[in-house]
Amino acid sequence: SGCRPSGWHGAGRTASLGLMVDSDLLAVARGDAPADVVLTGGRVVNVFTAEIERVDVALWGTSIAGLGKGYRASRVHDLDGAYLIPGFIDAHVHIESSLVTPAEFARAVVPRGTTTVVSDPHEIANVHGTEGVRYMLEASEGLPLTVFVMASSCVPATPMSTAGAALEAEDLQAMARHPRVLGLAEVMNFPGAIHGDGAVLAKLEAFAGRPIDGHAPGVRGLALNAYVAAGPGSDHECTRPEEALEKLRRGLFVFLREATNARNLEALLPILRPANLGRVALCTDDRQPPDLLDSGGIDAMLRRILAAGLDPVDALRLATLNPAEYFGLRDRGAIAPGRVADLLVVDDLRSLRVREVWCAGRRVARDGAVVDWPEPEPPRLPSPSMNVSLGPDALVIPAEPRRARVIEVIEDQIVTGARVVEPRTQGGVVVSDPGADVLKIAVVERHRGSGRVGLGLVTGLGLRRGAMAGTVAHDHHNIIAVGVDDDSLRTAVTAVVDAGGGLAVAEGGEVRALLRLPVAGLMSDAPVETVRAGLDEVVQAARRLGSPLHDPFMALSFLGLEVIPTLKITDRGLVDVDAFRLVDLWV
Repeated sequence: SGCRPSGWHGAGRTASLGLMVDSDLLAVARGDAPADVVLTGGRVVNVFTAEIERVDVALWGTSIAGLGKGYRASRVHDLDGAYLIPGFIDAHVHIESSLVTPAEFARAVVPRGTTTVVSDPHEIANVHGTEGVRYMLEASEGLPLTVFVMASSCVPATPMSTAGAALEAEDLQAMARHPRVLGLAEVMNFPGAIHGDGAVLAKLEAFAGRPIDGHAPGVRGLALNAYVAAGPGSDHECTRPEEALEKLRRGLFVFLREATNARNLEALLPILRPANLGRVALCTDDRQPPDLLDSGGIDAMLRRILAAGLDPVDALRLATLNPAEYFGLRDRGAIAPGRVADLLVVDDLRSLRVREVWCAGRRVARDGAVVDWPEPEPPRLPSPSMNVSLGPDALVIPAEPRRARVIEVIEDQIVTGARVVEPRTQGGVVVSDPGADVLKIAVVERHRGSGRVGLGLVTGLGLRRGAMAGTVAHDHHNIIAVGVDDDSLRTAVTAVVDAGGGLAVAEGGEVRALLRLPVAGLMSDAPVETVRAGLDEVVQAARRLGSPLHDPFMALSFLGLEVIPTLKITDRGLVDVDAFRLVDLWV
């Protein structure tokens, strides 16, 4: 895994079992044999002891051989007083949410300092099952980014949605034999874990003794006790300091998250106290190309934490040593003998502008641009993933003389509210009311050709005309669409079907903008810069139709995630997440 071109010598590494000893590496460490590279003249950040050391660092192959004076090498690289820090580790990310393949995701994040990610491929697994996970593992081989995988625990997330595949405990156990699979990914069916559902417990038991990530939004009190007792060891869904502190007290590791549409970092900064710092890490979860390319990922989070006044070395531990220790990755997360030579050169510990990135002993980026970048052969793409049947009346909501439930979007959050309103009707059917910002929302099943469509109402997306639709709809990834009129809705849905997946904006019978996502309906195989331009185009088109949101498509995509409170929608209908059951549109 990671950047290790064929023919390189050096100490190898396994996914989670620690270091592999190599006698040649030991000879270099002792100073008896020359190193490949000696980094000299730098200030080394020691995340173990919170010190800055003025020592040379000897590299041999993919590893750090030693620190100190007296090393010799065929190549000496003068850092000219800059700081040398460990490469950043993103503790929880869905690469598919970047809308690009792993190779292009790496080109976006590595120049900014992220050299390791712990990924959960449950987006593509919900479309293609084990074939999708296999694709992500193969597509991340040989990159200047180490991609570890957590076996996706909730495919589908719940029985209240229709996914393209299902992964049972035996499927996950088979995945666990891969050297880059660390443990069990976020256990989103938190009611199942809390109440001892047999299928959920079978997955937890299969990964006993390995890292198990949690996902327990708003779970507190006695329910939290049961969730922790079931086995999860982390949580990245906290939105308030009180919730995060309670989870820390009960033994969970807390991942602070700053995604494109779930911006929780600022609210949780108060938990960063000296006693808690060893139990906190950083993650980006779901972050799209404009944010990755403009402000960054883990590096952007660190800059905000530093601006809040945290000591730089303490802040760096959140993105280096802490996640390494949580996941049992003893071969990275610090600058120490025998560890992987994933290193960053920065001139200032507060601005954290990355001057150079070294991955596994090789310089792969400088001043924000990739250098000496390998181009591994891309794997075969998964099979097509569009099987849609949309009847002539599929988008019609017959009117009833009752009030209706409405999903309430909360800006910059993936939690939603819930309202009850008297909807606008016309000719015996419910219609959108853009003046009141109450719009029709639809989820069209796309995996099995069932013709099933979940219909509801939503407020907070702000469209004044037209419609938008996408095949990115967490986590079932059916087609999710919102619109002011049925003609526009049908045009947007048809556009993404014809494209084999993607994001579309339509008005009447015209498609105003389209971003094609042919890889599982989730990712493009184009360069990340091209995808960013296409995403900008569809976002701007949605804004021209009235949406004021930072990323209307990302906000729309999470309205289908039935494990995040409060009211969501799937192809099977509205979901009251607090009650964890399907509910009728009409009250």
